[in-house]
Amino acid sequence: MTRQTSFWDRRRAAVQAEAEAEARAVRARDDAAEQAALAECSDTELLERFDLPDPDDLKRGDDFTAFMAKAIPAHLRNRALRKLWVSDPALACLDDLVDYADDYTQASSVTNFTTSYEVGKGLRRHVEELARKAVEPSDEVPAGEATAEEAEALALSEQSTGTEAAAAEDISVANADSAETEEPQAPSAAVEPADATEEGPRPAPRRMTFNYGENGA
Repeated sequence: MTRQTSFWDRRRAAVQAEAEAEARAVRARDDAAEQAALAECSDTELLERFDLPDPDDLKRGDDFTAFMAKAIPAHLRNRALRKLWVSDPALACLDDLVDYADDYTQASSVTNFTTSYEVGKGLRRHVEELARKAVEPSDEVPAGEATAEEAEALALSEQSTGTEAAAAEDISVANADSAETEEPQAPSAAVEPADATEEGPRPAPRRMTFNYGENGA
């Protein structure tokens, strides 16, 4: 539960906030006046005033932290930072793997900026171009300039052809040997079906007879 504050607690907090805001405003005015006075000074005068060395004379391993103070004008701080970047090979020698070297959110500020994206079409043209290249036959490679992939494919093809020829030769030899060892078999006698045999005369059907003559006395 939040503690309920009284009127005087809220009043004291408001007075304190007003005093802090007024102090910040005074500091901001003083800083602005000081920066205006420093803007009229040359870089040589600024270096003498803050007892700083010439940034252009600094080299790798020197201390650049003195130029990072809040009182140092921004242009003099940036000058020292440029010298720091140039003096350190790890920072000066950039390669293509630096992903965040440029601000790609502002295409106008990037040199030679190109993109495959088109407004309203997306990457359709780029995808169609890739599909067209995949369908079209590749250009013939001059003799003596076959790629490693083609050489490997040719070697595999020759190896498979030789293997198939050897297998076919083995099969033909085996068939010839089996033909020589087999003996001709006599044709089997035809078996007549049971329905083809003649049947004898059928016996006469038996019938029961009853005699109802008078019985003797």
